Amino acid sequence: MSNLDREAVPALCGGRGFVVAEPVRELLSPRKVKLGESSEVRRLLPNLGRRMVGAWCFVDHYGPDDIADEPGMQVPPHPHMGLQTVSWLHEGEVLHRDSTGSLQTIRPRELGLMTSGRAISHSEESPRSHARFLHGAQLWVALPDTHRHTDPLFEHHAELPVVTAPGLRATPILGSVDGAASPGTTYTPIVGADLALDHGSDVRLPLEPDFEYAVLSMSGEAHVDGVPLLPGSMLYLGCGRSELPLRAESDAGLMLLGGEPFEEELIMWWNFIGRTQEEIEAARKDWTEGSRFGEVKGYDGAPLRAPELPPVPLKPRGRVR
Repeated sequence: MSNLDREAVPALCGGRGFVVAEPVRELLSPRKVKLGESSEVRRLLPNLGRRMVGAWCFVDHYGPDDIADEPGMQVPPHPHMGLQTVSWLHEGEVLHRDSTGSLQTIRPRELGLMTSGRAISHSEESPRSHARFLHGAQLWVALPDTHRHTDPLFEHHAELPVVTAPGLRATPILGSVDGAASPGTTYTPIVGADLALDHGSDVRLPLEPDFEYAVLSMSGEAHVDGVPLLPGSMLYLGCGRSELPLRAESDAGLMLLGGEPFEEELIMWWNFIGRTQEEIEAARKDWTEGSRFGEVKGYDGAPLRAPELPPVPLKPRGRVR
């Protein structure tokens, strides 16, 4: 999924200096962003109060949207570098195309994982014949310096392990949960998990104390460490936790995001993650004029145009509030 803001601004990300080294309960409010002509998303990261959670640097939650008489998701070809995209659905389908030649329909609770590496372009759209409702999340993971120039790659994992406890089903999307590991490729210590809670459940999920965590509410009503969390909101939890209390007031869907705090300073502008102004400028020029990002074949429409660069210098920064 693309950052479709027409006046893209740099996001200041990375660095451990401002990581909360103890448990906290920090509620993050979403920002509504128009996605194409018929969809609106709730953006949780980057946030004015929190830029990253581990290597997770971008989180959009969308739906449930009734698209029975609408085109649904329509994101034209656009570029990425220095990151991974994670597509996660609770309802509906998304057709993924990219410049490596991948063509894949992603369905609920299947992992669509794209590693941009040095350069890739892709499009996302609801199939012409699609389900009535569309509901999911799109997330980005920042690649560390040692792997950010890797070859582009797309992975589709239709079968993922599930960990069960009374009233809870946990599906590892990236990394591992309670000993069950996702097959998705990772480049930093990270975890992402889909949590399905039954009405009335009261459970404790094991965590890694060295990781920082956040929980995104997808549906229903749940209490996370005693804090009520409604759909489309995210609770940042800090570090230092060995377990997380979860209680459901209805059937509820959550996403657990976490990882070792990201040490590097970086620049996130539009759909690029880099380390210097020159890298971002070169990427924009290559998308506008060159062939570095490849071609997405089969999409019926023109690719996205890159926004203008801001008039102020882009500087890599640490994690700031």
